[in-house]
Amino acid sequence: MIIRSKAPLRLGLAGGGTDVSPYSDIYGGAVLNATVSLYAYASIEPRADNIIAIRSIDKDTTIELPSSGYLEIDGQLDLIKGVYNRILKDYKINPLSFTITTYVDAPAGSGLGTSSTVVTAVLGAFTEWLKLPLGEYDLARLAHEIERSDLGMAGGKQDQYAATFGGVNFMEFYDKGKVIVNPLRIKDQVLNELSNNIILFYTKTSRISSEIIKTQQENVNSGSVKSVEAMHKLKELAVKMKEAILKGKLDIMGELLNLSWEYKKQMADGISNVHIDRIYNAAVEAGATGGKISGAGGGGFMFFYCPGITRYNVIKALEQFGGHARRYEFTKQGLETWTY
Repeated sequence: MIIRSKAPLRLGLAGGGTDVSPYSDIYGGAVLNATVSLYAYASIEPRADNIIAIRSIDKDTTIELPSSGYLEIDGQLDLIKGVYNRILKDYKINPLSFTITTYVDAPAGSGLGTSSTVVTAVLGAFTEWLKLPLGEYDLARLAHEIERSDLGMAGGKQDQYAATFGGVNFMEFYDKGKVIVNPLRIKDQVLNELSNNIILFYTKTSRISSEIIKTQQENVNSGSVKSVEAMHKLKELAVKMKEAILKGKLDIMGELLNLSWEYKKQMADGISNVHIDRIYNAAVEAGATGGKISGAGGGGFMFFYCPGITRYNVIKALEQFGGHARRYEFTKQGLETWTY
């Protein structure tokens, strides 16, 4: 028997950063995101030798541990250990023996929510195997608690919900952990046009998002007017972009993305740098009408809105920076699990 799961990565189209506490607790956050055809995968193979083997294919790392209780959080594949430890704690089950293997279609620090999506996929696989009573909201909330509370990793709330629910969603975030996921019914031709016109470009750089997010949190706690006002504007733009996509008014997507990028850079230092600015300017000069970095900032993937047939000129113009455009499609399905 083998238990499998896959969960999609996401593009944060607008409002990213307003899902991070304490801003979301004080003011309420709003994010528009969409899942793409890049995934985190997990496979569990039960075994009977009292050993736990954890393998991360993309990190080329394998560890073996005795199955005797909670696993030590020591910097080695802690995301997977954190899920296992929380399941032992919450469901009072005996230690298990298994091999778990994970793989992600994008590198860590890419800005597509890889860490949170790995946690979601791993939790989904254990839920399938152990028949845990977790609905979509329950699973996403638990994945968030594992990463943010149990493992102490700074970040927002949107990634786990995007990976679990899938599709294009307008998400609302409030205090006391309240999250409302509003799935959007987007016409196929609009989704196809969006995926054709939005170039996903990997800068071949990565970053530690937690450092940028911690600065952002400090700015809110200290009452930084510039940072908080920027987040207010980002929340407004999430509403405007939702309306534009629902009505099929894609001609203003570039303008909205450009405004989002300008406000995003005001949330915290380190979101952009000279290299990122050069990439952005080159894309606009080649025909993109706007764009932004994906995720917290500092590196990883950027994406640009390229109307008409400008995508080809933009891709060619970005070749000089050594990265590459990654083909994808928007997806409607979230976390999937199965047993074979």
